Amino acid sequence: MTSQYAGRRVTVAGLGVSGVPAARALRGLGALVTVVNGSDGERQRAEAAELEALGITVRLGDGATLPEGTELVVTTPGWKPTSPLFEAAAQAGVPVVGDVEVAWRLRAEQDRPAAPWLAVTGTNGKTTTVRMLAAILEAAGLRTAAVGNIGVSLFDVILGEREYDVLAVELSSYQLHWAPSLRAHSATVLNLAPDHLDWHGSMEAYAADKGRVYEGNQVACVYNVADPATEELVRAADVAEGCRAIGFTLGTPGPSQLGLVDDILVDRAFVADRQRQAQELAEVSDLASPAPHNIANALAAAALARAYGVPPAAVRDGLRAFRPEAHRIEHVATVDGVDFVDDSKATNTHAAQASLAAYEPVVWIAGGLAKGATFDELVSASASRLRGAVLIGADRALIRDALARHAPQVPVVDLDRTDTGAMSAAVQAAVGLAEPGDTVLLAPACASMDMFTNYNKRGEAFADAVRALAPGRAAHE
Repeated sequence: MTSQYAGRRVTVAGLGVSGVPAARALRGLGALVTVVNGSDGERQRAEAAELEALGITVRLGDGATLPEGTELVVTTPGWKPTSPLFEAAAQAGVPVVGDVEVAWRLRAEQDRPAAPWLAVTGTNGKTTTVRMLAAILEAAGLRTAAVGNIGVSLFDVILGEREYDVLAVELSSYQLHWAPSLRAHSATVLNLAPDHLDWHGSMEAYAADKGRVYEGNQVACVYNVADPATEELVRAADVAEGCRAIGFTLGTPGPSQLGLVDDILVDRAFVADRQRQAQELAEVSDLASPAPHNIANALAAAALARAYGVPPAAVRDGLRAFRPEAHRIEHVATVDGVDFVDDSKATNTHAAQASLAAYEPVVWIAGGLAKGATFDELVSASASRLRGAVLIGADRALIRDALARHAPQVPVVDLDRTDTGAMSAAVQAAVGLAEPGDTVLLAPACASMDMFTNYNKRGEAFADAVRALAPGRAAHE
């Protein structure tokens, strides 16, 4: 079967985790591919050399010019809708789609049944939920993979030789913006909080892009009972006939919901009699962390798995087998009775608030690039839990001012440093504020790029600093 992309002149916008696999896949399908990329550095040149060896044209340092003859632009998540390249495409009548949209369309070209997608989006918790979901599906004996925004290319899975029964797919708001044809088996928006507003332009536009995950759902639209905005997105979606709205809650579930009863995760959605019957799925003790947001993620994953027909025992077994990713509520060590926890992945206020809610008392290490966020709501909600705060990074003054307004009793150490030793200094300052029984928590509420390559490097720096404190006295998990 000849691909719909064979012989077409396709421009891929951006290299990196999404752009390189997209360019390779399209070239393999016979497309005439040109990659344009705004930056021109050592890493980009190395990636360009690999692509050029495959017959792909790469233009580095070019983020605005539409290559002559382009018939389709395939964009990667980092490119804003207002980018000059897309304006040029619109003027030329050239369609723009995302890499996820191309991957979705390619399903129809394969000579085997297309695996349905169970899709996960939301401001926070996406990766954890997708990995929990994949663990549950695997426990049920299904051929599956966690793919998408999690860092595993959809192209590698769809065009690879291995067959899958079902895929657990993490999708960002960027990817959903450019994926108009996507129709999932079932999907969830875990939560909504201001994030990436510089990209989307407004909270309304951000929410609308998240809500695209529900469009055309076949079986279930899973929403967060505690976040009414997610239910509103379900109401607004045009779904398949018979598709159901399924809620998850940390409270006692009503009919068509999953929730908690005496530390037991229960299902009142996928049972014969939703009015009178509840099915036990797992216990909170089966989870790697009892933090409220972790339980919510588990319930969302369970709802999607149950929508696909997974039996209750597989939900329990999958959740027991799941282990959190690095830098997400990761216990690093205990030193002199003080726990040190790395949640470097808490890159926005919503994630940081969920992290702070899991511990008390807390010495909080925070700061970085705020991305336009404000911190009053976060500090106000968390003030009673704080023993102290240590601030780092370019936008730390925003957090310092919020602490002065809403938690004036909390001692604050403001580190005016962005060098490689700043994290070690932050950990030392936190030790000076902490008492036995406290938790020193890295939950920055900000992006990392002012000081570190990414949140992984930030978390590694924190862990290294903690382990350097007193190796003989540290109890590691």
